[in-house]
Amino acid sequence: MFALLGCGYTGERVARRLLARGLPVLATSRRPERLSLPGARLLRVDLDDPSTLDDLRRALPAGVRVLHSVPLLRDAYGGFRDPTPELLSCLPTSTKRVVYLSTTGVYGGVFEVDETTPPAPRTPRETLRVSAEDHTLAGPWSALVLRPAAIYGPGRGIHVSMRRGEFRLLGEGTNFVSRIHVDDLAALTDAALLSEETGAWPVADLCPAQSREIAAFCAELLGCPLPPAASAPELSETRRANRRVDGRMIARKLRVRLTFPTYREGIPQALAAEAGETQSEEPGAFSETG
Repeated sequence: MFALLGCGYTGERVARRLLARGLPVLATSRRPERLSLPGARLLRVDLDDPSTLDDLRRALPAGVRVLHSVPLLRDAYGGFRDPTPELLSCLPTSTKRVVYLSTTGVYGGVFEVDETTPPAPRTPRETLRVSAEDHTLAGPWSALVLRPAAIYGPGRGIHVSMRRGEFRLLGEGTNFVSRIHVDDLAALTDAALLSEETGAWPVADLCPAQSREIAAFCAELLGCPLPPAASAPELSETRRANRRVDGRMIARKLRVRLTFPTYREGIPQALAAEAGETQSEEPGAFSETG
C-alpha cells in the first residue's frame, strides 16, 4: 500500500498516478471530502485531534510506502511547529519507504544550489524543515527527501497572482527564482516512492530565471502590464528569494524526464488547464481550483 499523508496540491496528483496503475492508495487530509480520488481509501487525519492519529496507526499495514507532505503547522503563539515526529510515530516499524517533500527554503540565503549544497537555515521555520528532514532520514526505513523549488501549475503560481493583481516585483526583478511544475514534481515523487535512492535532493526545472523575465512572459500571455515593484520588507520570504537551483541529478537518478523543463512550457499548460476547467464547469459543480 501507498499512504499519502497530507494529500494536497501535489499529493493528489501523486495519488492519481498510483491509482492509474491499479496500486492501493490511502490518502489522508484534514478535509478528505475535498479530495477527488475514486478508488482510494480516504482518511481524516487532524494533528489537533489525537484520535485521528490512532485511526492512522490502525490503517497502516506492514510494508507500507509513505509520502509525507504535511506542511508545518501554526502554533498557539503565531509561530510554527513540525508535525513530523507525531506522524512518523504512527508508522509501523516495518514501513518500507518514506519520501518527504521539504523545500529549497532550507538553503537559506545560498544563491547557487545543487545536490552538493548543504542546508543553511536562517529562520526558525527553515530550521524546523531541516529537523523534519533529519527525523525522516533517521527512521528504520529507506528514506528520501525532495526539496522542491517554487511549485506551480494550474491554479497556482505567478500567473495566478498576476491575474489577481497581487504580484509585486522585488525592486528591478533581477532576483532569480527556480520553479518546478506540479506534474513534474508528482512524477519525481512517484518514482521516489518506488526507488531505493536515499538522501536529500533539490528539485527544480531546467530554467532558473529572473522574476522580471517570468513576469514579462506572463504579462504577454495574460495581456496585462508588468507588475509594480515593491521593497523587500513589503514581500514574503518566498517573494524575496534569490536562488538558482540545479535539480538535474535527482531527475537522472530517478530516471524522470521533465514534461515541463522550463516555465515557457509549464505556464501555458497551466493557463490552458485552467481555461478547460472553467469552460467545462457546470453550475454547482465542485471545482478543485476553487
